[in-house]
Amino acid sequence: MRIARLVMVLMLGCFGMTAMAQVKKGTLVTAKIATPTVRCEQCKNRIERYLSGEEGVQSSKVDFKKGETTVKFYSDRTNIENVKTAIANAGYDADNVTANEESYKKLPTCCKKPEDGGTPDKKKH
Repeated sequence: MRIARLVMVLMLGCFGMTAMAQVKKGTLVTAKIATPTVRCEQCKNRIERYLSGEEGVQSSKVDFKKGETTVKFYSDRTNIENVKTAIANAGYDADNVTANEESYKKLPTCCKKPEDGGTPDKKKH
């Protein structure tokens, strides 16, 4: 009887390990997102800091002069739409996702669009 239980435990353990070994890890995806409303170094830092707290995002690099953000994220933990929404929640447009209105209102004047009183050209503040 003891041997039968031992065999059962070992079999269940082996099946469990096999199942865990077959779980695929998500791949690291690199995406470029147009962020045309990013105006300056403050905006850059705000987005990078915001994205660093997002689930699945490994890194982000904002180039405000080019108006684009490069994000590396794990595909099993998030997706491109979630990343764009995160940028929009920080107050900035991201590709086809418009900035969250409440977050945009909280941005410093210099970080807003020129039509809202922000700086007309992208420069370092």
